[in-house]
Amino acid sequence: MKKALIITGKLVQDHEFIYPYYRVQEEGYEVDVAIRDKETVQGILGTTVIPTRDIKGIKVEDYDLLILPGGAKAMEKIRQDKEVIKFVADFDKANKPIASICHAAQLLISAKIVKGRKISGYYSIMDDINNSGATYVDAPFVTDRNIISCPHYKYLGDWMKETLKITNEQ
Repeated sequence: MKKALIITGKLVQDHEFIYPYYRVQEEGYEVDVAIRDKETVQGILGTTVIPTRDIKGIKVEDYDLLILPGGAKAMEKIRQDKEVIKFVADFDKANKPIASICHAAQLLISAKIVKGRKISGYYSIMDDINNSGATYVDAPFVTDRNIISCPHYKYLGDWMKETLKITNEQ
């Protein structure tokens, strides 16, 4: 059975967590949700997010897919977590699929894995994406090697369809 990991935290964008969480389960994936200190948190719209694991101790080799939901406030805090940033960088080094949406592109930037790549994210971080050495692309999803990025939850269906296509090819 394939395994997916969602890394998130307090004030995640609810749609960007809920849809991928259930969508990959429909495809037969086992899903872990990792939050620092295994803390139960609320999404920005009030969804309760109950983690299955702590960030501490997650291993790249245990997962086939990494999903990074957005939420500006969530990402501002999570991108300061050195263990998360190292995990994202190591997942990329292993050439495993990373699905990033909206402000989660900030984690990709902080992990220093976007230089020379085409990346999408919420339009308000376009300058951050371009300044990191990536090329910002405004499209429902953008695939560059193992990273599938998306600017907004209105494209959740297109983004997850591409994510599952890429992941199932591996």
